[in-house]
Amino acid sequence: MSSPHNTLYEFGRYRLDKQKRRLFRDGETVPLTAKAMEMLLVLVDHPGDIVTKQHLMATLWPDSFVEEANLPQHVFHLRKALGEAAEERNYIVTVPGKGYCFTAEVRKIASGNGSVSESPVTADSSPMVELLPSQQVNVVAIASESPPTSKGWLWLMAVVVLGAATAYPAWRSLHRSQPEPQRITLAVLPFENLTGDPTQDYFSDGLTEEMISQLGRLDPQRLGVIARTSIMHYKHSQTQLAQVGRELGIEYVLEGSVRRDANHVRISTQLIQLKDQTRVWSREYDRNETSLLALQDEIAQEVADEIQLTLGDHKIKDSVRAAGLSSQSYQAYDLYLKGRYFWNQRTSQGFRQAAEYFEQAIAKDPDYAPAYAGLADTYALMSTWYEVSQNEYMPKARAAALKAMELDETLAEAHTSLALVAESYDYDWQTAEKEYRRAIQLDPAYATAHQWYAEDLSLLGRFQEALAESERARQLDPFSAIIATDHAAILLYSRNYDRAIEQAQAALEMEPNYSRAYSILVSGKIHQGKFAEALTDLRKWEKAQPDGATMAFEAYIYGRMGKPTEARHALSRVKQSLQASGGLNTLLLPLAYTGIDQRDEVIRLLQEAYAQHSNAVLGLKVDPFYDSLRNDPRFQELLRKVRLAA
Repeated sequence: MSSPHNTLYEFGRYRLDKQKRRLFRDGETVPLTAKAMEMLLVLVDHPGDIVTKQHLMATLWPDSFVEEANLPQHVFHLRKALGEAAEERNYIVTVPGKGYCFTAEVRKIASGNGSVSESPVTADSSPMVELLPSQQVNVVAIASESPPTSKGWLWLMAVVVLGAATAYPAWRSLHRSQPEPQRITLAVLPFENLTGDPTQDYFSDGLTEEMISQLGRLDPQRLGVIARTSIMHYKHSQTQLAQVGRELGIEYVLEGSVRRDANHVRISTQLIQLKDQTRVWSREYDRNETSLLALQDEIAQEVADEIQLTLGDHKIKDSVRAAGLSSQSYQAYDLYLKGRYFWNQRTSQGFRQAAEYFEQAIAKDPDYAPAYAGLADTYALMSTWYEVSQNEYMPKARAAALKAMELDETLAEAHTSLALVAESYDYDWQTAEKEYRRAIQLDPAYATAHQWYAEDLSLLGRFQEALAESERARQLDPFSAIIATDHAAILLYSRNYDRAIEQAQAALEMEPNYSRAYSILVSGKIHQGKFAEALTDLRKWEKAQPDGATMAFEAYIYGRMGKPTEARHALSRVKQSLQASGGLNTLLLPLAYTGIDQRDEVIRLLQEAYAQHSNAVLGLKVDPFYDSLRNDPRFQELLRKVRLAA
């Protein structure tokens, strides 16, 4: 029996197996998501052609509505897999307003029955892929997998080449007279703790975070800085700088180390340009601890000055010179760094330790604004994560944020926490949006502000805006499992279940035991009606992080599967879990009761949650779990109370 024909594509160092859907580089497998693989197959099938966005959308998501903004994300991951640096376009060129073009030379190899035949499939490498501005260009809009007739193909190629020949000179002239400002991206790798004392990690990590913040505020339009979560991925890592550059899509890295004794700090730094691994600049600073803030500012400005040549005439703005610290203020600053260190752990114990350090910092210096902002962040997250009573801690979070703003109105963190309080406790969507926007205006590089604002917009049903904000957060912090999962939640709320599942799986690759990512994955399968698959994923979640949430989902799934005995048993376990934990999570019982279709009980529980100012009611407008209740007048009344009614 003869084996079926298979098609292989070769380009550069890569070989693409169409039948097996596998990509190889020098014989080694290159991992790709399913959607990125589909996109690559379309592009290499038509090298030299401008494949329209509409065609790619129809190919990748034939049966569901997806925002066009998802395309660039897959192109980004595809370019990353193909080893393209930020400014390189060896394989895929973007044609703004049109689509994408695969420009490398491709050989198509048909194999089967022991024979191999090769044929080049590359279109002529003409200037047509350079038609980027608003010229009238004839685009090869591929409508199906069936090739056009030979005459039609020649006619299309003639039109494209003719359009290129006439438009290209005008485009080059336009770009000579109106050069686009260049944007540089940089990563501050985790400063190395050279004290020999692991308990000093908070200090080196804190300096790393402060340098990221300092550089990120300089000029976000010209200088992009990767956020903390993604950078800490490389702590104690032996990853080569070239790989870091490919993974983050950056041009520069700032490396540093810290030594510290009783009253002095020695910081060594070097700026490296990744394209040729050259050390652009290096410095060593030996300063008194009280001059640490001014030193951070000095380092940030020197880094900006050194990369100025790359930016041409577009000068990065000068930063505001920080003043020195008094001995008392420095002690508050040191305690603040400890607080942020534990806050970034995002655990119950971490939050509690963070709150203690922020409070100690305030006691040392009652006028130190960042400590109040840190305390506001901590109380707000402890409340929304059901660690403490919202009625008790959300007012504390508000008071701390307002105090921080009274002392320093420019703290983006304080505005972001105040927005979260307005959204999650007051149900004041207008104030929340105003504060999120103000935070982003103050610090466009603050990924958390973009992340939380995206969530806010999604709860209002403004999905296109939400996805744009979420995408900005992901660009700033590409390795953050939390941000990736929140992006998946937006897709879930917009009923884009395939993409939500895909994004949740990607988040679990970053953080294999992350409960929220599992919850989105299981929810997506549930709403697709794939209850058996949802139950399988739930078992994996239980093994990773057993808690009341897994039991609530179990009750829902068994209820929908028509297994009332199993559903009620799971419901009983949810109640026991809540009783043992203090019953703060007001989201779990409504979910469990929805699965067994006890609507009166669900409405009663949601009414109680509203009375308690719980954030459990924030998703009423968009969460698909509540679709069965939407025609109930009591549910509509709740929507009005939470200010989510249309």
